[in-house]
Amino acid sequence: PTHRGDLAHGVEDVDFEDDEGADGPEGEAWDTEEDDEGLEDGMEAQDDSEVTFALHSASVFCVSLDPKTNTLAVTGGEDDKAFVWRLSDGELLFECSGHKDSVTCAGFSHDSVFVATGDMSGLIKVWRVDSKEEVWSFEVGDLEWMEWHPQAHVLLAGTADGNSWMWKIPSGDCKTFQGPSCPATCGRILPDGEAQRLPGEGSVTCSEVPRKSCGNHLCFCRARGEVEVGEGGSAVVGYEDGTLRIWDLKQGTSLHSGIVQLLWEESSAVVYTCSLDGAVRLWDARSGKMISEYRGHAAEILDFAVNKDASIVVTTSGDHQAKVFCVQRPDR
Repeated sequence: PTHRGDLAHGVEDVDFEDDEGADGPEGEAWDTEEDDEGLEDGMEAQDDSEVTFALHSASVFCVSLDPKTNTLAVTGGEDDKAFVWRLSDGELLFECSGHKDSVTCAGFSHDSVFVATGDMSGLIKVWRVDSKEEVWSFEVGDLEWMEWHPQAHVLLAGTADGNSWMWKIPSGDCKTFQGPSCPATCGRILPDGEAQRLPGEGSVTCSEVPRKSCGNHLCFCRARGEVEVGEGGSAVVGYEDGTLRIWDLKQGTSLHSGIVQLLWEESSAVVYTCSLDGAVRLWDARSGKMISEYRGHAAEILDFAVNKDASIVVTTSGDHQAKVFCVQRPDR
């Protein structure tokens, strides 16, 4: 896309400054009891999770972990609510209140000082984690994706009109990048390198690239089924038809599993996927074989996150719950 170079240049021009922050507990909202009621057809009563967070009153659409300590999660849902809570026991820290539509995007800044939440109407809010206070808000068009820069207090987002936004937080200094009429359905900051477009069949729902270094390039996934990836890297792309493709510059590998979301473990050949059947699965990207799977939800998994050492997976689901799974692998 013609705007990609402008975006990379714009990120390089931003004056980044870091803040310091902390976190603290408040309240409790968790449940570790298994509940077999409401299981959809084909869903299993099996529950492999360690903790269940059950404060949401509707489907939970998104989850993110704080990158500094990996002890906190933020979840957002169809109930127009977002919560910051503790992974070890499900204890609630605070609610990110004030949203007027389903919260579909949420994430912490690189140092866990800030947490951002965004709803479908385009209302984006940023909170300081240590003080639990809102520090910035902004309204865009229909929000498609939102992501923090990996090294600075810079927030990026894409909207249904194809445009992309970039703000310095908390000052709110803003840059916009015009795009085509095609929606920017998802985006990723890529390692440095030339952009390469990967063709696809059908709509792209998610993408991921292994990050051995942080750079200033943004990966755009558009509804026409294409994704950009840095030169020399690999990318994993999930399509609406349930196809998972692992791409490199020479060849690709495909897995099929009704995939909703995916993550590529850092410095590893392991790919994590969550599916419409309510399972989290680990795949070997080299062979395409499944390593293991974990169950516990009574409905489809809508999003998930993996902690730094890939020992914990946190999932969200249409069953109104978020769950914490301890991942066991024979190679560690």
